[in-house]
Amino acid sequence: MQLRNFLVLTLMALLALPSEAAKNKKDKGKKGNSECEEWNWGPCTPSSKDCGIGFREGNCGGETRRLKCKVPCNWKKEFGADCKYKFESWGACDSSTGTKTRQGTLKKALYNAQCQEAIRVTKPCTLKAKAKIRAKKGKGKD
Repeated sequence: MQLRNFLVLTLMALLALPSEAAKNKKDKGKKGNSECEEWNWGPCTPSSKDCGIGFREGNCGGETRRLKCKVPCNWKKEFGADCKYKFESWGACDSSTGTKTRQGTLKKALYNAQCQEAIRVTKPCTLKAKAKIRAKKGKGKD
C-alpha cells in the first residue's frame, strides 16, 4: 500500500513539472532570453499607412530582432508614439490665433526613445458655445 502511494505521488510530481518543449515555447517570444544586455530599439514603423500594427527593430552587438508593435491612429507625430506625457488642462482660447495650448511633461520613454522633457501642444478653439446658442434659438421655431 505504501509503495502504491509512493508511485502515485511520484507520477503526480512528474506530471506537474513543465516539459522542455513548454519551457522553450515560453522563452521564444521574450526579448530577455539573449546574452546581450544593451538593446537599442528603433521606432515602431507601421506596416501600412501611418498608424496601426507594425514592427520595431532592435540591435545589440551583431544580433538584430524585430518586435510586433502598434502605433495608435491618434498619435502626435511631433513627439512620437513612444514618448508618453502627462498633460495639464487646456488653457483659455487665444482669440488672436484661435488656438488653445497646454504643456506636457515626460512621464515615460518606451524602448529608449529620445524624448523631449517638456512639450507644448496646440489645438483650434471649439465653437461649442456659439453652436449651443444657435441650437437654443432654433428649437422654438417649429
